[in-house]
Amino acid sequence: MKIKNLLLLFVLTGIFQQSCVAQNVKVGEPLFVDSDNKTNCFFDNSEIFKLETVDIYVGGEVKSPGIVSFEKLPLHEIIVKETVIENGEDKFIGAFRYIGYSLADILNLFELDKANAEAFPPLVDIYVEIENNDGEKVVISWGEIYYSNNLDDIIIATAVARIVPEKTQQMWELPEQSKLVIMDDLITVRNISSPSKISVKTYKNDDIVIIKGKSPVYSPILNIIMNNEIIVTLDGNTDFPDTKTVHTIFYGKGRGLHGTKPTEGLSLKDVLMPYIGFEAKTLMDKLVVVVADDGYRNVYTWSEICNRNDQADILLLCDPEATDKGIFRVYPSCDFFSDRAIKGVDRIIIK
Repeated sequence: MKIKNLLLLFVLTGIFQQSCVAQNVKVGEPLFVDSDNKTNCFFDNSEIFKLETVDIYVGGEVKSPGIVSFEKLPLHEIIVKETVIENGEDKFIGAFRYIGYSLADILNLFELDKANAEAFPPLVDIYVEIENNDGEKVVISWGEIYYSNNLDDIIIATAVARIVPEKTQQMWELPEQSKLVIMDDLITVRNISSPSKISVKTYKNDDIVIIKGKSPVYSPILNIIMNNEIIVTLDGNTDFPDTKTVHTIFYGKGRGLHGTKPTEGLSLKDVLMPYIGFEAKTLMDKLVVVVADDGYRNVYTWSEICNRNDQADILLLCDPEATDKGIFRVYPSCDFFSDRAIKGVDRIIIK
């Protein structure tokens, strides 16, 4: 009986919260606020306020583009420490609890119509562009949304609460408009206000030729390409920075478990940082495309490579003796699935 009552309370609370936020009613006392610290949670001690919302249009490579309908979507909440870049320096602007609708749930409302599905069925070369009416635009990879270890950690926030320091009682300035919020970002410049358009896209490059069934997938060199020019060529003799070892569970969406051994490699962000840098614009809109000798390719955002607050890494593995797997491999230790791991890498394109 107790379990049934708890489940009922959970459902009713969820419905009530959704109603309050979706109808743009001020959300403060109607949602539980633990002002007397009676619970163990640190994040329920402040009032929650509504944010002004706008219609969001989803288009691009989907079969039925249109305005998002939020009525049947569940609410999610995430906590973030927001920091932006101002005059070349980090500027902390507050710690917040955001409530809203996950990007994964939103995109689940729209059936994909992948432009190159016949030639390259995997979904690993898809990304989304999200923009607002002020002209701001950010990119998010499909992997960040659907291959992540943390589902529903990217939301369109429709309500917000401060996370107030107990001793200083500093009241961070609240946003007023709905907001794209990405929980895993360290520097939160991709958290743009009033997102109004989401475009689903596939990375297109006619120079990437798909060779199905090629064996071995091998390249003795790795070219890093920017603005259609090779800016550096790496090989097995390149003097690399120190490697790191991560203990991972190598689990694929199709074949399941591949292994549980530690993986040693270079941090891809360290390899690419000299050529891309760490600026607000590159964190917002720069793509990094990893391409194998057989044309298999993955799309990453520069932010998910170099701007993670979970300290997880996308690794570049180099083994000059691995002629059967290619000298260079890329392994995203931050992902739940291993599908974005690529062997025989011959190009990294900075877009």
